[in-house]
Amino acid sequence: VALKELMRLAPRYKLGIHGYAFLITNNGYILSHPELRPLYKEGKKLKPKPNYNSVDLSEVEWEDTEKDLRSVMVKGQTGTMSLDVRSSVDKGTRVIFLKNDYFYTVINETPFSLGIVLSRGYGQYIFTGNVSVEEGLHDLLTPDLTIANEWTYCEIDIDPAHRKLNQLQAMVKYLTGKEPNLQCDAQLLQQTLFDAVVTAPMEAYWTALMFNTSSMDDGIETAFLGTRSGLLRFLKYAGIEKRVGKSFLTSTDKENMFTLDHFPVWYRRAAEHPAGQFLYYMPRQDTRAGRILIASTAVTVTVGKKTAIAGAVGVQMSLEVLESRFWAVAAQPNDTDCSTVEGLCPLRCDRFDIECYVIDNNGFVLISKQRSDAGRFFGEADGSVMTTLIRMGMFKRVSLFDYQAMCKTSSHSVSGARPLLSPLYALASTFKWFLSNFLLFLLEFNICSLWHMDSFGEAYVHKKRGNMLQPCDTEYPSFVYEPSVKETNSIIKCGRCQKMFVVQQVPESNLLMLVVQGDCDCSRQYPPITLEPMEVKYNASVKCDRMRSQKIRRRPESCHSYHPQENADDCGGTCFIRLSSCLLFICISFTALVS
Repeated sequence: VALKELMRLAPRYKLGIHGYAFLITNNGYILSHPELRPLYKEGKKLKPKPNYNSVDLSEVEWEDTEKDLRSVMVKGQTGTMSLDVRSSVDKGTRVIFLKNDYFYTVINETPFSLGIVLSRGYGQYIFTGNVSVEEGLHDLLTPDLTIANEWTYCEIDIDPAHRKLNQLQAMVKYLTGKEPNLQCDAQLLQQTLFDAVVTAPMEAYWTALMFNTSSMDDGIETAFLGTRSGLLRFLKYAGIEKRVGKSFLTSTDKENMFTLDHFPVWYRRAAEHPAGQFLYYMPRQDTRAGRILIASTAVTVTVGKKTAIAGAVGVQMSLEVLESRFWAVAAQPNDTDCSTVEGLCPLRCDRFDIECYVIDNNGFVLISKQRSDAGRFFGEADGSVMTTLIRMGMFKRVSLFDYQAMCKTSSHSVSGARPLLSPLYALASTFKWFLSNFLLFLLEFNICSLWHMDSFGEAYVHKKRGNMLQPCDTEYPSFVYEPSVKETNSIIKCGRCQKMFVVQQVPESNLLMLVVQGDCDCSRQYPPITLEPMEVKYNASVKCDRMRSQKIRRRPESCHSYHPQENADDCGGTCFIRLSSCLLFICISFTALVS
């Protein structure tokens, strides 16, 4: 079954920012799902997980605690239901809360069911318009514009002559009449042409900024804009030798590009933030993007009471740009007049006993005196302050689950192998092994069996058992800022000293400024808070309950056990054992000589 063909029943642009489609079998196993991860990394190699083809729907849609969605889909029913879900973005480091509507139906004459998920507030309205083909192509064919090549604007897999084309080339050939036989999505093409015309002035604006050196700070590297049709405009202000984020918006940067499974991270996160307010964040350290900062905001269009997200716009810069601005603002001049100020004179962030941070709404550090803290979770840098912020309600801990995780096994290996007690025992064991394998060789008359002995395989497995990964369930935390708390302060008692801190929201952003007294160490009383996943351990009763509770399965409506063009005589004849009279005579002769 060509899964790609089935998934084209739900085009990516119609599903919206957080929407997606998925397929399951009559047994509830996942065929296609954005959260399906069939491979894991062991060293530098990608390997399939042991249960990659039997991941259940309840393991990816784990908010469906009562298994209602799974049950109706396995039974082949058609309908809809709603769920409040916690969804993670940026590889599980950040959480968003969504209200999802699930639409499901069975695919006729197959044992499969199709599910479509639309998040409320997204997907209900689309900003559309009409432009001429000539006008649209004029603004579409620019060097700094791309479209989502994984999406299906035109079918290029049907005709072998079209397979060398990418989606943009196929679209242009179809619109110009050079390939009228191409099958294209007329609505998506019209939407893309419209977006190209509407966003064209942004490119002229960015170009004007680039030539106006007085209004452009060093470190601003890329300006970008994306629309719901998968169109992406960008302008790179710095050359490749000066850019810190060299991989940003390249084919290797899947997280920040339009793919078959998702919209870019900066697009999805901006949609959850109020339109017009910029959202700032650093990419994860494992992306090797460098010390870069991404700022993005959603672009909405409102007609009457209907609002649609037309796209998202943003800028990528080196972290030094924001750091220099912050330290300049946070450092008070030495001649500051404090005569009119009640209480203490305003503090300076460059004092040795003051620690200043800028963190985002998920608790990740953007700016700190310790440059190595940038990109880390603040709870790892200062567990005492983060614990207090959670206790005061400024941050909320959210538990997320991963039922497709891989965990390392314990280094302690339980084996039935006996230890080598002495050299004599080693010699006896070697002779016993040789004799037993020689007798097996005479009985089986198959040299291949000697080569693929279980003894060799068992020794190899035991040698590497300590480094093996096995499927497991994990729970990992995520933290989110409560925007109703704009400012707070507190004093933390840490043995012989006290630590005071003040935190305040930065207006019109997702950032918080945090000033902490730095001469009081509370690490003994408050350990660091990490985001490391913890393996979920199940006791014996839970395991037994899981084994006793059988999940709903559905038998296929028909069985295809016969085909008129199949030759049944070819089945089962690949391997058989036949007695060799020559070897039997040699074996009997050898036995007679020995006796």
